[in-house]
Amino acid sequence: MTDAIPVYLDCDTGIDDAVALAYLLAHPGVRVVGIGTVSGNVSAERAAANTLALLAASGVDDVPVAVGSADPLGGTFHGGAPQVHGEDGVGGVGDALPAATRLPEATTDAAGLLIRLAGEHAAELRVLAVGPLTNLAVALRRDPGLAGRVHSVTVMGGALDAPGNVSLVAEANLRNDPAAAAGVLAASWPVTLVPLDVTTRHTFDEGHRTALLAAPGLVPRLLGAMLDAYFEFYTVRYGERRCALHDPLAAAAVAGDVAEPTWRRGWFDVVDDDAHGDHGRMIELESRQPADEADRPASRALMGADEAAADRILRRILDHAWPAAVAGPREG
Repeated sequence: MTDAIPVYLDCDTGIDDAVALAYLLAHPGVRVVGIGTVSGNVSAERAAANTLALLAASGVDDVPVAVGSADPLGGTFHGGAPQVHGEDGVGGVGDALPAATRLPEATTDAAGLLIRLAGEHAAELRVLAVGPLTNLAVALRRDPGLAGRVHSVTVMGGALDAPGNVSLVAEANLRNDPAAAAGVLAASWPVTLVPLDVTTRHTFDEGHRTALLAAPGLVPRLLGAMLDAYFEFYTVRYGERRCALHDPLAAAAVAGDVAEPTWRRGWFDVVDDDAHGDHGRMIELESRQPADEADRPASRALMGADEAAADRILRRILDHAWPAAVAGPREG
């Protein structure tokens, strides 16, 4: 579609990232024009391998994938979240994924790819970040004018009124690189936050998973298999087998596919100091900080969505014409 919005996805491809990617590829109003990976759920390199395998399963060979930052700004990658996403990041079904048909970009990293795409899409590029924000922060440092050439940035991250998921107050993506998150929130591009306040209230359950497993396409069946491990992890939280839709809901927000949204508008920052246990906590400011440039716009945080959001995400994926199979599973 010529009127589809161009989206750059920055991800740390675990299970909900995979669902979000499938949703974006299936949505007729979205054109994924590039993907960068960052260390979070898994390493940036593993995230790229997972992403390329999923693209191969989707029959998509024209979306560039670039490996991004291996470590957070001023820190070291903590090793990921195998207890949530499995050792391979995709719920232990990595061996069932088809072999990737290509390698990551050889001439640029994720930050470079983002800068390039912002130039190619004339202020129409939507950035969706569903992992730590290291790549976006690196791109801003490398090209200070980048924020003015991007349409908008949507971030799955943070918690306002809800408790955190890696500490009492912090959400994983922001806590994994709070310095990067603070820099991204302070930049002059419009930011939409999709925090735990809304993502934990919208879930896939066994009915959704069964529908994916029964679909004729390869990608939905792979997602259904991945979700088995994700459901198991979330059983402690929900008391039954279901999972939060963190990254898929952020993808739906980018696509304008969230009905009855409730917004909180303001200026936000991230605490980069663990002295009082607040490391990675997102805070709401009373106004723009005096040091901020005058053109820093207010951000908005998605705080509520319609009850049909999960079903709509599922339907987008199921209605897409996915390949029934590809050449075969990866070897080795």
